[in-house]
Amino acid sequence: MIYCVEDDTNIRELIVYTLISSGYEAKGCEDAASFFAETDADKAELFLLDIMLPGEDGLSILRKLKSMPDRKDIPVIMITAKDSEYDKVTGLDMGADDYIAKPFGMMEFLARVRALLRRSRTERIEDNEDILEYRELTIHRPQHKVTAMGQPVELTLKEFNLLEYLLLNEGIVLTRDMLLSRVWGYDFNGESRTVDVHIRTLRQKLGVCGDYIETVRGVGYKVEKRER
Repeated sequence: MIYCVEDDTNIRELIVYTLISSGYEAKGCEDAASFFAETDADKAELFLLDIMLPGEDGLSILRKLKSMPDRKDIPVIMITAKDSEYDKVTGLDMGADDYIAKPFGMMEFLARVRALLRRSRTERIEDNEDILEYRELTIHRPQHKVTAMGQPVELTLKEFNLLEYLLLNEGIVLTRDMLLSRVWGYDFNGESRTVDVHIRTLRQKLGVCGDYIETVRGVGYKVEKRER
């Protein structure tokens, strides 16, 4: 769940609509009081905090979040209409992960959100976590082995890396360009259709578990986020 604290109703509703349309769960709050009352720390993945708020401002909210054991590690993007470098530096020094200045385009906004969530999820995976499990899928990372419904599945290196990246980002819609950059490399000169071909083959090899990979029409692919 992504929580957005923004007192401007139009901006708040646009942000929430954009996030939901892109496959995320999102909720908007108009002030600090409603934010702290409605936030479920167990489901929260990202906080979007406007700096200029009536009553308690975004920096004060950030300060409180960083003092809470169950919320201090949840990433934060500060949203500000100010041009002051001081506000940006203050937020980053207090523990914010990124900032974006108004007015901003929704494509840039989504790119920032995706990048931060991607980085956050990767950082939460411990170095010694050699096994990834998702429902009836198991990935043995050092051995590059995959089992589906308890049966071994033979995958190419690219198919393995593609599946691994999807599972590491469960619940996040990954665009074809993102998958190309991560799995094939930034200098890859092929077409985005390469991703579609590999997804189709991967689904076939995984059998019924291939249904875990969902197509988000016009955007890319994702695996559904599980209830924890």
